[in-house]
Amino acid sequence: MLEQMTGRLDFHAQALTLRSQRQQVLASNIANADTPGYKARDFDFAAALKSASGSATGQAVTTDARHFRSVGAHAGDPRLAYTVQTQPSQDGNSVDLDRERANFVDNTIRYESTLRFINGHVKTMLSAITGQ
Repeated sequence: MLEQMTGRLDFHAQALTLRSQRQQVLASNIANADTPGYKARDFDFAAALKSASGSATGQAVTTDARHFRSVGAHAGDPRLAYTVQTQPSQDGNSVDLDRERANFVDNTIRYESTLRFINGHVKTMLSAITGQ
C-alpha cells in the first residue's frame, strides 16, 4: 500500500532531477552564446524520463559485471545531443538565444508545477494519515 502512495512521488522526483539537469544544459547553452565554435546541447526529456522510470522498451540487460552499461540508462545520465542549428553563424556557434530562452522558461515552469504537484500530494497524504 505504501509503495502505491510513494510510487507517484518517485516518478515526480525523477522528473525533477531530469528537469534540473536540463536547466543546467540550457543555462550552459545561454552562457556560451558568444563562444566561437560552441555547439548547443539538449536532450529529449520524455525519452529520458521513460528511461529513468524503467518504462522504456528495448533496454539492454547486463549479465556480467564486466559489461558496459548503456549511456542514458538512468536519471543521472540523459542522452545529450546537439541541437539543430536554425541560423548559421560565422563563428560556428549553434546557439539560438530565442529558442534557448523559450526552452529555459518552459522548463522552469514545468519544474515549478512538478514541485507544486508533489507538495499537494504530500499535503493530501498527511491529511489522510492524520484523519483531517
